[in-house]
Amino acid sequence: MARVFIPFALRKLTDGVTEVRVSGGTLREVIDNLEEMYPGTKERIVENDAIKSGLAAVVGEQPTREGLRTKVGEDIEVHFIPHIAGGRAVARCGSGLGR
Repeated sequence: MARVFIPFALRKLTDGVTEVRVSGGTLREVIDNLEEMYPGTKERIVENDAIKSGLAAVVGEQPTREGLRTKVGEDIEVHFIPHIAGGRAVARCGSGLGR
C-alpha cells in the first residue's frame, strides 16, 4: 500500500489525518480508493481526468510524468503538493540594487 500524505488544504476532509495507507497500482487507483475513504478528496485533486492545475503529484521521489497512469509500488510515498507562486518583481532602473 502507498503512504499518501494529505496536504493541509484537504485535511478537513480527512478529519485532520495527515497520512494514510491506500491501495492501488496506479495513481488513478490510489486517488479512487482515497475518495472511497474520504469522500470529496478526488474532486480536489483531479479535474478533466488529470491532476488539477496548480497541484503536483509526486510518487516516490519524482514528480509524475504519466499523470494518473503513474505506477505506484508497495510502500511508496505519494504527495500532492500545491504550486507555490508569489514574490515581487524588482525594478532595475534606479533601484540601486546590485551596486
